[in-house]
Amino acid sequence: MSAPANSPPGSTPLPTNTAPSEKPRESQREQSPCLGLSLTATPIGNLGDLTDRARQRLREADIIAAEDTRRTRKLLSSQGIPSPTLVSYNKNNEQRQLPWLLTQISQGKHVVLVSDAGSPAIADPGETLVRACAEQNLPVEVVPGPSAVIAALSLSGLPTGRFVFESFLPRKAGERKRRMESLAQETRTMIFLESPTRLFPALSDMRDIFGAERPCAVCRELTKIHEEVRRGSLEKIAASFAEGTKGEVVIVVGGAPPVTVSSATLVAHIREFQREGLSTKEIATRVAADLGVAKNRAYQAAIEVGNESTPSDPAASFPGQSETVTKQNT
Repeated sequence: MSAPANSPPGSTPLPTNTAPSEKPRESQREQSPCLGLSLTATPIGNLGDLTDRARQRLREADIIAAEDTRRTRKLLSSQGIPSPTLVSYNKNNEQRQLPWLLTQISQGKHVVLVSDAGSPAIADPGETLVRACAEQNLPVEVVPGPSAVIAALSLSGLPTGRFVFESFLPRKAGERKRRMESLAQETRTMIFLESPTRLFPALSDMRDIFGAERPCAVCRELTKIHEEVRRGSLEKIAASFAEGTKGEVVIVVGGAPPVTVSSATLVAHIREFQREGLSTKEIATRVAADLGVAKNRAYQAAIEVGNESTPSDPAASFPGQSETVTKQNT
């Protein structure tokens, strides 16, 4: 079957045969008007996780932009959903497809964006399209649903109140280690995506840089038949994957423990920066970055030392702070 004349290269129309019980497209469109761009989450493994709203958006779409058209075609077929145009939209062609998709949306077409699995635009193609729509005041909506990141965090047993998503680690060993070193003092729970072939090297680097006893969880094949969660120290979990593994993997690692800094160390650093003629704000910034203490505690201590005093709480445990504090001039 050939693609419509106004379709981009590589577009694939799907069969239009529908089950007798399925409502005509125009009838569905009357109940739910065109919404511009719909960021639609799809199952990460179990097809039963497709929401009713996602199913409706896929059914009423004029165009479905998919990271992998083959996987999306299987999903649509399993749900009995036809679509007039299915186009490829991934990291290799997004700059080429972007103008065409923006034109279609601006002309009133309903475009549904889906990734291979989970939520589009999160570690998947889509953020460029969303940004371009926002710049042109084109409507964008989200149809939330399955997310491997949130599912893994929920299953990990690690603190969920504050977390950071680091996506995929660099492929090259040197770059991967540098990324981890920059996260060594991160106090929030960290979430990583990784390929099964690089899982053991990544866990080994985490063990060496974050510490062998740092807690972690590796979640594999979430919502699928062979779903597995391994919890324990980085030492234990890294060793358990020494022989490799298969399937989709999410790594969840506990944050760095609080850093305890003695009063003498804190005062020595402050006085060193005072001799350099730095302002109180500059001293607080430098001390916080050097010692990993909270900037507000470093600032208060700098004021007290500046008044020829010592910190009021010499035995205080200063919580670690991973973010680099921007130097402020007064």
